[in-house]
Amino acid sequence: MSREDRDFNLRPEEEQQAFLDQTWCNECMEVDLGMKNPKEYEENGRVFIEGECLKCGSAVVTEIVDGVDEDEEEDVEEF
Repeated sequence: MSREDRDFNLRPEEEQQAFLDQTWCNECMEVDLGMKNPKEYEENGRVFIEGECLKCGSAVVTEIVDGVDEDEEEDVEEF
């Protein structure tokens, strides 16, 4: 499957900021350093945001997972 670009700016501002703040950099080996220049895309049915680490400038990629995975069961409490 090919990569299809998506518009990151169509997301609500709060959601955009959360994705920009909550990152992992493989070079710095640190969490939540932030990213700049985000580009959102879909590839093989999965959605990603790719940008640059604010600390070192290396590529940072975050996979966006919405909701519960179809293969996982939700925990249900019975009363």
